[in-house]
Amino acid sequence: MSALAASTALRPRDAATLILVDRSDGRACVLLGKRHAGHAFMPSKYVFPGGALDPSDRRMSVAAPLDPRVEAKLMIETRRPSPALAQALALAAIRETFEETGLAVGVVADSAATDPPEGAWTRFAATGVAPALDRLDFVARAITPPGRSRRYDARFFVADAASIAFRAEGVVHAGAELVELVWTPLDEAIGLDLPQITRAVLADLAAATQVGMDRARPRPFYRQRSGRGWRGEL
Repeated sequence: MSALAASTALRPRDAATLILVDRSDGRACVLLGKRHAGHAFMPSKYVFPGGALDPSDRRMSVAAPLDPRVEAKLMIETRRPSPALAQALALAAIRETFEETGLAVGVVADSAATDPPEGAWTRFAATGVAPALDRLDFVARAITPPGRSRRYDARFFVADAASIAFRAEGVVHAGAELVELVWTPLDEAIGLDLPQITRAVLADLAAATQVGMDRARPRPFYRQRSGRGWRGEL
């Protein structure tokens, strides 16, 4: 099999990302991180923190579940849809954000999570924060086009920056996955060096914000059909 055929045949990995929005000064600012220049995938681009679903995300306990309307949207057009998968995707967004930025999204817990999965979730639980999925909304979904060296079926979540319950220092530095974090006004973020899908999702977020972020609203779904980019709705 040729390299092109192999990359075309790649099945997209389930993935999740989190858009944090700070409205404390009356203007919506979003958190973006600059990827390390040495990365094979999107080097030096500004992105939302996120990454692939990990098996541990299915085993982490939560302080509050997803809003049922958000959960329902996450299960549309999904292989083997289940509430457990929807919850795991939301947890993946929180975990990846913690790993890449040091920001723990959730609520301060009365006690540490019982027997958290080893690795990132053990470190997350040690902060005294429990993931609260009711703080998250689902903005958009996008599948990386065929032919790329890596393919993801990514769900873009959003949460208010007020949901940040802990901040670990020293996570972002010159040798890390993200070398810089910036809070950028939503209407100015387009001026950064962004992947095309990030630009599209920022526009979707701005549009949803203008109409009140109704959790029952349709969600955009980006993928290819017949070799061409296509935007559907969930």
